[in-house]
Amino acid sequence: MAANSVGDIMARDLLTLDQSATLKDAHDLMREKSIRHIPVVDRLTGKLLGVLTQKRMIATVMSLLSDYGVSALERRERQCRVVEIIDPDVESVDVKAPLSEVVPFFLSNKHGCLTVVDDEQRLTGIVTSSDFVRLCAELLKERNA
Repeated sequence: MAANSVGDIMARDLLTLDQSATLKDAHDLMREKSIRHIPVVDRLTGKLLGVLTQKRMIATVMSLLSDYGVSALERRERQCRVVEIIDPDVESVDVKAPLSEVVPFFLSNKHGCLTVVDDEQRLTGIVTSSDFVRLCAELLKERNA
């Protein structure tokens, strides 16, 4: 596999939510699809608003549990909009960004994902640490073949 740029390894078929989504929507999506990062995009423009991470979602759920108890959790999750808890200051790169420039981001920041946007800040893909592990596995397989 000749992977040189972000576009070579990024996921393009993305699961996203828009600004109307609730914490309950995010919680259900993460559980059903076994994902840890959900980009949140503007419904009309497709522009990236931020990313909801599993870590932030769990922290919010735990806070709601602590404040309101188990019996009120689902109701409170439905009242909480994802735009209230996303990280709006996410790092993004262009699809043509060299992988060699992206690796330090994952190693030094310990982030699990990097969003890929176009010139208008519309989401086009996402690269996760798992994508790098898959790339590594493929390269090792080719090397040992």
